[in-house]
Amino acid sequence: MDTQTLQTFLLLSKLKNFSITAENLFVAQSTVTNRIAELEKEIGKKLFIRDKKHIELTGEGILFKSYAKQILKLEENAMQEMNQGDFFKHTLRIGSSNTIYECHLYPIISSFLTSNHDTSVKVVLDHSQDLLQLLENQLLDIVFSYIYYKKSGYQCIPFVSDELILVTNPKNNFFINGIYKNNLPKIHYLMCDLALQGTGQFIRSLFPNYYQFLFEIDNSTKLVQYLLDGFGYSFLPKSIVKSYIENDSLISIPLIDFDTPQINSYFVYRTNNHQIQNFLSML
Repeated sequence: MDTQTLQTFLLLSKLKNFSITAENLFVAQSTVTNRIAELEKEIGKKLFIRDKKHIELTGEGILFKSYAKQILKLEENAMQEMNQGDFFKHTLRIGSSNTIYECHLYPIISSFLTSNHDTSVKVVLDHSQDLLQLLENQLLDIVFSYIYYKKSGYQCIPFVSDELILVTNPKNNFFINGIYKNNLPKIHYLMCDLALQGTGQFIRSLFPNYYQFLFEIDNSTKLVQYLLDGFGYSFLPKSIVKSYIENDSLISIPLIDFDTPQINSYFVYRTNNHQIQNFLSML
């Protein structure tokens, strides 16, 4: 099981087309076919379901995909660590959800870089569950997560608590004095699951089953521009939109007969990782 084969598998799982995958790898289509066949033979499982028009991962393929990513990442990290002595004395690998990074981490990381010139910093932005898996696999040193992580050998400490508020463009002023829960399905709502604990499920529970939203996206910080352009309303962490509310680009709509849950974030690290103490002192 070599690197080329794993890279071919991951690219094919993304593009779902043998010929396009071959073009992207600058190889013949038969090479892609042979690599996948060899990989399936080695694993002993079918990784793709194929017909004349479609290609999809099997259940085993979906499971193997996460391991393939980890194998390639482990190899990359090993090569970097073996060569880091030529450039830096230490490396700090930080994982964070995009929202936590955008709202809170820049000043902390910036301060750390200023006072630790012998340490290189690598930042990975992803969903909390995926980041915690990378931490378990020792591919990250510290994770900023919306999931409370209780496991032996790890420390999980509260980081920031945030308020979930309903915001919109000031021109959408019909509910400026407040909105009732039963009015929510009547507005143009822009949906983001947020991946913040059960916050996404809470928001969906405010609407009828199978409700079709005007717009959906899985990155809350990318939703702001749509609100600024006046497309509708959305629940977002207050820290994301605070500056826009202060300069009157967005307004917060009061909630009359219901409340929103608090959004809690945490930082998680292995208790035996002593190289991160300088960074932890800045939190």
